[in-house]
Amino acid sequence: MFASSRITAKGIPLAALLVSFSCVGFAQQYGKKFAPYVVTPEHAVDRMLELANLKPGETLFDLGCGDGRILITAVQKYRVKAVGIEISDHLARSAAEKVKKEGLQDQIKIIHGDFMKQDLSSANVVTIYLETTANDTLRPNLERFLKPNTRVVSYDYPIPGWKEMGTAEAKGSHGFSHTIYLYQVPDSINKK
Repeated sequence: MFASSRITAKGIPLAALLVSFSCVGFAQQYGKKFAPYVVTPEHAVDRMLELANLKPGETLFDLGCGDGRILITAVQKYRVKAVGIEISDHLARSAAEKVKKEGLQDQIKIIHGDFMKQDLSSANVVTIYLETTANDTLRPNLERFLKPNTRVVSYDYPIPGWKEMGTAEAKGSHGFSHTIYLYQVPDSINKK
């Protein structure tokens, strides 16, 4: 049995504790940024993109794109353009290398930077995997930059103040179920 699959005395999987401890290093490196890097499982990526109802020619933005898996899957399956924004230099370089390896440099752009400082106005769909408090902090930027009817798909965490249009479930590791939230920017949002 691998050490990461053991359960601790308090019933918490050892892998979850290891992720928590690794977040301390992340917090020291990135200060008060939004979330540690946690890989979105491939089947969850598929469910997120299905829920987004992507159409050929649209543009998807992945905020905190990590290794670029959402971008690559979206371009390959749905024939869209994609932009990933990643604050970690290491992850941004890794994502760019994967994009190049797949020959998708003309369809996918990786931006090494802070998504809070980026113009998101060309997005038709935005994907995020941030905690609820981070989503709440991000919401004013989404409201300011996104056009009405832009779809926002959030893995695991709702966006406070917004009413979801739909949800989907995805099974995670250790049998946990994860909720995927679909939102649409309403016409009534006042641009600031």
